[in-house]
Amino acid sequence: MNNSPRALSRITQAVATALVAMAAGQALAVDVQATAFEKRFATQYKKIKDPANGYFSQEGIPYHSPETLIVEAPDYGHETTSEAYSFWIWLEAYHGRYTGDWGPLKKAWANMEKYMIPSVSDQPTNSFYNAAKPASYAGEYPLPKDYPAPLDFSAPVGQDPIAAELETAYGTRNIYGMHWLMDVDNWYGYGKCGDGVTRAAFINTFQRGAQESVWETVPHPSCDTFRWGRNGGSQGFLSLFTGDANYSKQWRYTNAPDADARAVEAMYWANIWAKEQGKAAEIADIVKSASKMGDYLRYSMFDKYFKKIGNCVGGPYSCQAGTGQTGGNGLRDNQHYLLSWYYSWGGATDTNAGWAWRIGSSHNHFGYQNPMAAWVLSTQADFKPKSPSGAGDWGKSLTRQIEFYRWLQSAEGGIAGGATNSWGGSYATPPNGTPTFYGMFYEEAPVYHDPESNTWFGFQAWSMFRVAEYYYATGDAKAKAVLDKWIPWASANVKFKDNGNYTIPSTLEWTGQPDTWNPNSPGANASLHVKVTKSNADVGITAALARTLIYYGVKANDAASKTLAKKLLDAMWTNAKDDMGLSVAEKRDDYLRFDDAYDAGTGTGVYIPSGWVGTNAQGATIDSNTTFLSMRPKYKQDPDWPKLQAYLNGGKSPKWRYHRFWAQADAAMAMLDYARLIETP
Repeated sequence: MNNSPRALSRITQAVATALVAMAAGQALAVDVQATAFEKRFATQYKKIKDPANGYFSQEGIPYHSPETLIVEAPDYGHETTSEAYSFWIWLEAYHGRYTGDWGPLKKAWANMEKYMIPSVSDQPTNSFYNAAKPASYAGEYPLPKDYPAPLDFSAPVGQDPIAAELETAYGTRNIYGMHWLMDVDNWYGYGKCGDGVTRAAFINTFQRGAQESVWETVPHPSCDTFRWGRNGGSQGFLSLFTGDANYSKQWRYTNAPDADARAVEAMYWANIWAKEQGKAAEIADIVKSASKMGDYLRYSMFDKYFKKIGNCVGGPYSCQAGTGQTGGNGLRDNQHYLLSWYYSWGGATDTNAGWAWRIGSSHNHFGYQNPMAAWVLSTQADFKPKSPSGAGDWGKSLTRQIEFYRWLQSAEGGIAGGATNSWGGSYATPPNGTPTFYGMFYEEAPVYHDPESNTWFGFQAWSMFRVAEYYYATGDAKAKAVLDKWIPWASANVKFKDNGNYTIPSTLEWTGQPDTWNPNSPGANASLHVKVTKSNADVGITAALARTLIYYGVKANDAASKTLAKKLLDAMWTNAKDDMGLSVAEKRDDYLRFDDAYDAGTGTGVYIPSGWVGTNAQGATIDSNTTFLSMRPKYKQDPDWPKLQAYLNGGKSPKWRYHRFWAQADAAMAMLDYARLIETP
């Protein structure tokens, strides 16, 4: 690693002073002696932290984007995600590395704890949680029209083996993990637990199967007190999602494991750099908090209903409940040891109601894996969790994750989708010949199908950066073997134009399947293929790709990777720089779905069951005629609405420029990575 005193002293005092000043909102003055990439970081960091650019709310919360009219996983720009928080923490770790000022990092973590991790009052009934029966079973279904999913209280569920040790280790039954989505400005109007007015309110959207895209979601409060939702009954929004004889007011949160793992990853580097500066004590408390977050993150390693891992077929009654006990192979029978798509927890709002629940997830996407975080939590003394099995679980996860990448690597080098322990979300039996990974079934597009989750190149760059980072830190030959094949494939699909601009892959197409995994003799996956079908110049993914090339290039001494990283970063800086950071023009043809009515033939549009009529906090009626737009009438007040309205009226597809927080942070860090590892080795 580049931790020498010479490397540290290379950063001029003037740059450090300037960065500290900009954090306080003062004017930026960058030392002319700073390297080109140090100056770029300083410039980009200032733009992100400049209040005039609107990246943060009045509470200091990072918005998903300063722009409000944007629809992707968040359906409004002034929502935020645990993803954005993790990138903010990461960015401030880099700031501390180059300035010695750890104040902004401490503020970022404190803000995350205050707003994004549910407080004691937000999760009030965990004391009633029963680890012997973590949750009642409800199947998943292919289409939103198949919902609500009936609760089946008789279907066997497994046992939660980590609840007791977490309670003992931390003295609480409350969960220490981020909920994934927040309505920062209370744009929807639900407020906190139905009060209608509190800002920074937890909400949720996706609830109804793999086909439910953002265009078909029904946004609802994470704490449903029945103030809104179905009219004329005590159901709130719950009866859209689950079928029950009696509905109870309740709170429910969902964790996005990749974000919590990224926060741990960021804190590892912060701890390394603070120690080099003799300032480790300044961030020691949040290092402990990152370790704690990693301990709870293990919930994402379990089957959704804690059932046995592998060949879990025949439906929820045939698939056996897991005991949570460790077998002769040293593994728990209901733990897959991968970072799945989520873990969730909830309970009654009424403290006298006496129930709470927790679930993991059966679905594993390669894009969420983080071997760097697994290595940190299993081997680094400052990060080893307090629970007796925490570090050991992360060590097993590290091994399993690297194997997962190898199992899913195509003949060309790209990484395919993932695997599930619950075929169809209901422990069904897959088609004959479906390849397996430790008994879990290959899924070309895990979790969501509109668009298919394996088609976005961003998952490739994000996830393989973590592999490269882990390889850089450890020299693991197995990680290098995956990168040795992935790097040439990704590099060959980067194209530069005569005008100095460039494209990287954006959309992928997959054919074939991997070989069934044999850890003693991995297959060649000769029939699994990937093809790049679309390209663009997305700044966030460009940054992630460049960072992957940097870490691999430095560790493997690969000149071509280092050269390509610089060429990409130079081209992005030249062509995408604007007053707010970095952006490129985007066409969003999918915005035509704003006013799509439900189409039973295609399954597109917002499905609301016949006879279900309700209202939301924006005052919209929700019924079988509902559209994405009609459910969100405030969008017509957006300053960019006329531009979109003209498109919906038949005009040309407009171009949009977005400054997603994560992308701006990733670009800033890419510049510092190049400065730290290549400009000033």
